[in-house]
Amino acid sequence: MGKDEVFKDEIEKASDFKFGENVAKVFDDMVNRSVPFYGEIQRMMAELAADHAMEGSDVYDLGCSTGTTMSGMDTMVAPEIRFIGIDDSQEMLDKCKSKLLELGFSRDYELRCVDLNQGIKITNASVVVLCLTLQFVRPIYRERLLKDIFDGINSGGVLIIVEKILAEESQFNRDFIDYYYDYKRRNNYSELEISQKREALENVLVPYKLSENVSLLRDTGFAHCEIFFKWYNFAGLIATKN
Repeated sequence: MGKDEVFKDEIEKASDFKFGENVAKVFDDMVNRSVPFYGEIQRMMAELAADHAMEGSDVYDLGCSTGTTMSGMDTMVAPEIRFIGIDDSQEMLDKCKSKLLELGFSRDYELRCVDLNQGIKITNASVVVLCLTLQFVRPIYRERLLKDIFDGINSGGVLIIVEKILAEESQFNRDFIDYYYDYKRRNNYSELEISQKREALENVLVPYKLSENVSLLRDTGFAHCEIFFKWYNFAGLIATKN
């Protein structure tokens, strides 16, 4: 696993964050050091997927990045179920393919390069995962994307979402952000790295409040929505389709 030093050196003018080759090479280290309880979140998603994946259906991972979620689900989901990984970064998909090969990934799977801002065609899905992905979809396109997902999920299927979120109250939001930056400092990110990454993400990662995400899911048509994970400004949700 390459060490994340993308923002280690001072950048004269930070550009918008991109999931290109430099990020793909160190993404696993980046996300493990930047997302609290990331390993536990992955295990929880795998458990949820295993309980809801239906025989003869497909499991979709939207924003599959380097394949960590797919490899985690592989240990728990029935082996005859096909996985479909979607990402808009070919560099991430290349890394995903090589990682799955290294892990001896043997189930039927497919990787597709798709920009989720343009929508997605989903069919015969019993589980769809959006792990730290919806936050990178432009807000104007999120409702359409969720509708595409809802339409492609079979009756009884689920959508699993993990997101960085805003607190409901501004004071708590400021506190939670401070606690989050303390977390990054404990994981050996410097003040320069924290500030430069924050600037690069400012126009790219647009979080919603937890209540806004729940409302969006219910307005799309999902019948039930439950929070399965919460840490300050990170949350995991599972929503079901009747």
